[in-house]
Amino acid sequence: MISDIEADSGSAALYTKQEDELFIMNCDIDGDLENQAEMEEKTRLINQVLELQHTLEDLSARVDAVKEENLKLKSENQVLGQYIENLMSASSVFQTTDTKSKRK
Repeated sequence: MISDIEADSGSAALYTKQEDELFIMNCDIDGDLENQAEMEEKTRLINQVLELQHTLEDLSARVDAVKEENLKLKSENQVLGQYIENLMSASSVFQTTDTKSKRK
């Protein structure tokens, strides 16, 4: 009978040890899953940051190109404005006339 009790207590101890191992493995799996989820979240955030950096670079380059185009157009407008003023001053249509001298 003692051998039966020892066998029972040994199997109970073995069963408890197996439960402990399963619990530890589950904790490891849970830890690994949490760690994996954290790594996936970090990877997603890093990719999002990189994408935003590229977008910012593209927008910055676009702003620079628009500034250059704006300066070019301002310069062209000044040249055209001066050209128009010169044409108007050279044309008799746009000259101010003295109405008294025309009536005489």
